[in-house]
Amino acid sequence: MSVVLVTGASSGIGAAIAIAFAENSWDVMAAGRDEGRLEEVADVSERIVTWAGELSSSEECDELVADTIDEFGEIDCLVNNAGIIIRGNAADTSDDDWRETMTVNLDVPFFLSRAALPYLLRAEGSIVNIASDWGLRGGERAVAYCASKGGLVLLTRAMARDHARAGLRVNAICPGDVDTPMLAAEAEAEGMDIEDYMEEASESVPSGRVAEPEEVAALALFLASDAATHINGTTVAIDGGGGA
Repeated sequence: MSVVLVTGASSGIGAAIAIAFAENSWDVMAAGRDEGRLEEVADVSERIVTWAGELSSSEECDELVADTIDEFGEIDCLVNNAGIIIRGNAADTSDDDWRETMTVNLDVPFFLSRAALPYLLRAEGSIVNIASDWGLRGGERAVAYCASKGGLVLLTRAMARDHARAGLRVNAICPGDVDTPMLAAEAEAEGMDIEDYMEEASESVPSGRVAEPEEVAALALFLASDAATHINGTTVAIDGGGGA
């Protein structure tokens, strides 16, 4: 039995990851805030168990890991997927916006990784962090988001170096634009029709389109698999050539 814990699993990339792992015979703890949408994800496979709640403190992260162990007895892979974006440059970003972004995008992945570490080391498992292409090269009017995702990239590399000889692998996926509810929220925040926003986003990518959540999920599944046992501490862009 292989067990994966996925955060932000109620929609978008997280839901696709939970489903992809379940369809490939993994048992899945799918965590998120929206209980109703989590249940819709769980309806896809009996292998998916849901956990609905807030994750903002180390205590809450410890609880999620403990509940996963109570349910399945082990954790072989942790996918830190949950994330938010609050638009603003340095002058526009309030203390609360900065702190909320850092909490969700960087603190929680660290807390969960720390809590799951003993079980992941025992399993010689892996962590897959969902970062962003903006965590590699930056972006406009998203200073907190870029800083948090850049921090997640370096957390990935640091943990990989610390624990590689113990058998743990830690990698990050850095998507460009992906067709998710977050992208739709971005369009709304910009006052644009989603179809116009998608067209504009697609035109900026060499491949001529944005990614699908299932493409990111397939990459996460590969990085967690035995086919990727010598891939460690790396960041993999999935951006249609946007960073080329």
